Amino acid sequence: MKAVIAEKPSVAREIAMLLGATEKKDGFLTGNDYCVTWAFGHLVGLAMPEDYGISGFQREQLPLIPNPFILTVRKIKKDKGYVTDSGALKQLNVIKEAVNRCESVVVATDAGREGELIFRYIYEYIKCKKPFERLWISSLTEKAILDGFANLKPGSDFNGLYKAAKCRSRADWLVGINASQALTIVAGNGIYSLGRVQTPTLALICKKYREHESFVVKNYWQIQLEHRKDFIDFKSVSKVKYDDKKKAEEVLRSIQRQGRLTVSHVETKTVSEKPPLLFDLTGLQKEANKKLNLSAEETLNIAQSLYEKKFITYPRTGSKYIPEDVWPEIPHLIRALGGSPQYKELVAKVNWGRFNKNIVNDLKVTDHHGLLITERIPSAVSHSEKAVYEMIALRLLEAIGGICTKEITDVNLEVLNNDFIMKGCRIIEVGWRRIKGSFTDEEGDMESLPELNKGHELKINNATILEKKTMPPALYTEAGLLSAMESAGKEIEMQEERMALQNIGIGTPATRASIIETLFSRGYIKREKKSLIPTEKGLKVYDLVKDKKIANVLMTAEWELALQKIETGEAGSETFENDMKDYAASITSELLNAPIVGENYLQLTCPKCKRQQLLAWEKFIKCSNKSCDWIQFLNVCGVQVDIKEIEKLITGGKTSLIKGMKSKAGKKFDAYIVLNGTGETSFEFENDKTKKR
Repeated sequence: MKAVIAEKPSVAREIAMLLGATEKKDGFLTGNDYCVTWAFGHLVGLAMPEDYGISGFQREQLPLIPNPFILTVRKIKKDKGYVTDSGALKQLNVIKEAVNRCESVVVATDAGREGELIFRYIYEYIKCKKPFERLWISSLTEKAILDGFANLKPGSDFNGLYKAAKCRSRADWLVGINASQALTIVAGNGIYSLGRVQTPTLALICKKYREHESFVVKNYWQIQLEHRKDFIDFKSVSKVKYDDKKKAEEVLRSIQRQGRLTVSHVETKTVSEKPPLLFDLTGLQKEANKKLNLSAEETLNIAQSLYEKKFITYPRTGSKYIPEDVWPEIPHLIRALGGSPQYKELVAKVNWGRFNKNIVNDLKVTDHHGLLITERIPSAVSHSEKAVYEMIALRLLEAIGGICTKEITDVNLEVLNNDFIMKGCRIIEVGWRRIKGSFTDEEGDMESLPELNKGHELKINNATILEKKTMPPALYTEAGLLSAMESAGKEIEMQEERMALQNIGIGTPATRASIIETLFSRGYIKREKKSLIPTEKGLKVYDLVKDKKIANVLMTAEWELALQKIETGEAGSETFENDMKDYAASITSELLNAPIVGENYLQLTCPKCKRQQLLAWEKFIKCSNKSCDWIQFLNVCGVQVDIKEIEKLITGGKTSLIKGMKSKAGKKFDAYIVLNGTGETSFEFENDKTKKR
């Protein structure tokens, strides 16, 4: 008899049905010489400091370097501490019983790094010695599962994957536990969390935010001219950007008097756009954030649901390609899609017999190939699932399309020694863009132009001045942050290091969503419309660690590269683990010895006692003099007030207009917070009426 261990009950039931294990038991299914059971994600994990007999945060106990690491049953938070998850313990006993009844084990957890770790930690915890084989599939269709069971792989083939997963797990423990405790001890107020991956990600967001905030916006002006030729209306704009409006107006008047300008240069080039590759998980998350405003976590959950419903292949992939042996399946997938009324018209645009094989590359397929649909087409799914599925399906149709060919024309014009420019675009061959009928992704303001040659004179039908502003660096959206995490190696200044790490980022496609969600749950970042911005707490952490190793993108990218090498067998895990232990000791010492003021004094004097400095805590600002009771909460009527506004209040006696506050009756209002000479605060409304708080 064989025991089969899946990652989730739903997958286990699907496998059991196909294997003929139809007899239901408590926590497993049995029959036809199989016993099929399941985990609920990570049932077993690394023990916490309390499990080693270490309680509280004490300077002299750091760094914490377990030897050996202990595994423990999953714990859940209850009251002020953590207790063993009774459901996890029960299922773990079911798995142990099932394995003991069988001669061998089939690993059917998700085919990836974390799926492998889930099984191996269970295997180690229950002290199992039975031989095991691996079910390695990229979709949950009946055919894929049956083919997978017909071609089970030796468990030892995935030892590299397990070692990489175990190293990742231990590294996160060593860095996260030690750095978090060290910073919390030094900061002296509140609990702070640092992590091997979350902290460099926070640093990216904070650095971009600071660049955005410190950017000085400047006004500038350009002259825009309107023309008409061969019944086509088009515009040109001055090459010069004037920082003096009067100068722009002066030039405008002289051009208006002239009334014409001359074509001085025309350059036409043909551009070929290859079709896009298939989505990997990060690519899908970026597209869904841009087009559907879905978070990375939401997109991952939707894709996982579509996978478990057999509509798409395994979503946690880092590849955009398929192997040669999958290529023959593509026509069948497209025909199945065309059999659905809602996709019939789109599939009709496909050029049968001339499929582009750009997505086929055996060397660029990692654990799983790029995202594909299956022959099962969804009908009754949620709106979000339908939208994400369509993205994956349409990307497949685009990926096998032909090259899109465009003719791009750059035109220079001159009038009274003033240069004007315009750009035009003409589609020669639609190619893959026929699927969506969209040609504007890259062109921006490019328009259709008439035929123009050097020496042509154009009449100026209208001339205006455009007032513009220089734009600060854009804040990160979730899509932008995913791109930055994916290409973190490109941020490295040293060319040699950049080349070595050019395809290495922060985290993996499977983990980036959870990293971002961790920053939200820690209260380090928040959403402002589509942008991700740091909270005061996030900025405080950034200011404390921005020059430390733990915030270094280069180091994080190097770790990811090392984990990849362990996975492929190019490097051993022992060296990495020893390096992690040394690093944990180093970052702990670096943080504990950092010149950080324990109580976070502000450079502001208390407005009441006029003697002591103010202290910034997580939820309020208060006087450092214990006998003075002055305090200002940062959450005022439901709105989180920034430290900058408190500084304005103390130094200038008044904040900016705080919008969206709520009264006790639930009514929204806008008001200034004002401070009188005795340190009392009140509201001042725009009609100048004040209300004492």
